[in-house]
Amino acid sequence: MINLLITKMLPLMPKKLVWIFSRKYIAGESLDDAIRVCRELNTHKIKITVDLLGEFITRLDEATANKNEYLAIIERFEKEKIDGNYSLKPTSFGLLIDQGACYRNIREIVAKSASCGNFVRVDMEDSQCTDLEIDLFRRLHHEFPKNVGLVLQAYMKRTLEDIRNMKDLHTAETPLTFRLCKGIYVEPAAIAYKKYQEINDHFLEDLEYMFEQGMYPAIATHDRTLVDGAYKLIEKYGVPDNMYEFQMLYGVTPELRKSIVEKGHIMRVYVPFGKEWFGYSTRRLKENPSMATHIIKALFVRG
Repeated sequence: MINLLITKMLPLMPKKLVWIFSRKYIAGESLDDAIRVCRELNTHKIKITVDLLGEFITRLDEATANKNEYLAIIERFEKEKIDGNYSLKPTSFGLLIDQGACYRNIREIVAKSASCGNFVRVDMEDSQCTDLEIDLFRRLHHEFPKNVGLVLQAYMKRTLEDIRNMKDLHTAETPLTFRLCKGIYVEPAAIAYKKYQEINDHFLEDLEYMFEQGMYPAIATHDRTLVDGAYKLIEKYGVPDNMYEFQMLYGVTPELRKSIVEKGHIMRVYVPFGKEWFGYSTRRLKENPSMATHIIKALFVRG
């Protein structure tokens, strides 16, 4: 009840107050902030994927502005030789406004990244976007098979079938790469698993299928049980260390992250930044009210 109350109140709080909580999980507002955080992570043998905040836009001029900002991000990151790649949300580029414009915007970003020998991950959003984002990924993959990947959510009941349906894109030369996460959006029980154990079971089932098929999974979790389960599957299938990676959100479970790196596994951290951090923070809290406990702690611990 307290968590839900804080969730409702957070959008009404002053931004400076919300930032006390958010700063642990967001690099900052500027590109310089993102560069600073990413360079620091690189010094600890951690790769990054950077994301400019600002999904679910309402105007196409916002989509154009986001595209231009991503092109500038790529220019700067490549110049600074940051060890990382790029993540983006299709609703930031007009997916729910004009699908053709969205594709053209994202294609330009992927083409720019590909020209630098780099990679773009297309994030998965809520269920209204699933089919649209899979279709978008297919179109991009046809032209840039080595430079684009997709995110899939284990709590969605359709996910394993989606992976199987995309197997036609997979080859030994250009293995499919999916970031597999649990999923955070609030979805109805008819289409999404709700219980902790069943979500974990399907996460590992999806991951095992990817290993069986020789795909490249990005194992995105902060759950130690899933990390241990992934270790067992890596050993079971003798997966080379260049055919998978672990991924985590910036600021979350740093000790678990450190232990994975120390074992010699590739780790990539998702680093969000941008002026739209306030909307991102409040949306994430609505999607996951249990995070409210961290806000209470952050208000009193400013380390």
